[in-house]
Amino acid sequence: MSDTILAAEPMIRLVFFLGVLAAMALWEVAAPRRRQEIPRVLRWTNNMALVVVDTVILRLSFPILAVGLAVMAEDRGWGLFNIIDAPLWLAILASMLLLDLAIYLQHVMFHAVPGLWRLHRMHHADLEFDATTGLRFHPIEILISMGIKLAVVAALGPPAVAVLLFEVLLNATALFNHANIDLPRPVDRVLRLFVVTPDMHRVHHSIDPRETNSNYGFNLPWWDRLLGTYVAQPAKGHAGMEIGIEQFRTRRDLWLDRMLLQPVRGPASGHALDPQITTKDVAE
Repeated sequence: MSDTILAAEPMIRLVFFLGVLAAMALWEVAAPRRRQEIPRVLRWTNNMALVVVDTVILRLSFPILAVGLAVMAEDRGWGLFNIIDAPLWLAILASMLLLDLAIYLQHVMFHAVPGLWRLHRMHHADLEFDATTGLRFHPIEILISMGIKLAVVAALGPPAVAVLLFEVLLNATALFNHANIDLPRPVDRVLRLFVVTPDMHRVHHSIDPRETNSNYGFNLPWWDRLLGTYVAQPAKGHAGMEIGIEQFRTRRDLWLDRMLLQPVRGPASGHALDPQITTKDVAE
C-alpha cells in the first residue's frame, strides 16, 4: 500500500492543488471579501512563477520528500509510530495533529528569529490577500521548511497515508484561508472553531505588527487559542485594515526578481521579538 501511495502522490497533490486553486479563484470573483486595487495579472503571474521556482529548487535539492521518507521509515522501523503498537486510525490521526502542531511552531519561529523573518516576510509583503498569497514563499524558506518537516517525519514515523493526507489538506487549507472570499459571518464564527478561515488568517497579514504576529495556524485554529496567539478580528476591521508590511510597498516589489532579493534588502524590522513592537505595546 505504501508503494502505491508513493507512486500516486504527485498526481493526487496536483489534482487537488489545481482543483482547489480554481475553486478559490472563481469564488473570489463571485463573492470577494475586499476590493482589490492591484491587477491580478501582475500578482498572479509573479506569484505563480515563484511556485515554479520553488518546486524546481525543492525537487533538485532533496532526493526524497515527506511521503517518501514516511515509506522509508516504515520499511526500516524508524520513528515513534513504527516502534509502538498503535492502531492505524490512531497513528494517522495523531500524526496529522502533531504535524500540524509542528507547522504552527515552525511558523512562530520564522516570525521570532530575525534571520528567518527576513525570508518569511516575503510572504507578508504581498500588497493584496488572495489564494495566490498562500503560495508565495521564498525558496530558501521552502527548503528550510522541508528540512524541518523531514526531521519531524523521521522522528514520528507516521503512516505514509497520514503524511499524504496532511500534505493535501495543508495545501488546500492554505489556498482556502488566504482566499479573498466573503463567508457569511455566522458561518465564519462556527467554521473557525475547526479550521482556519480567511477572516481569521487575514488578521495575520495586517500591516500592524501586533496583528502580523498572531494567528499563526494554517490548518487547525486550536494551537493559536491554546497558546495565546489568537486575535479574533483586526483593529480596523477587514475592509479598513491594510495588508502587507511597512517595507516593500511599491508594485515593483511584487515582481519575482524583487521578491527573491527581499531577504537582503533593508532591516529585519517587524519580527515578533522586535523591541520596537514591545516598546510600542508598553507605551499604549
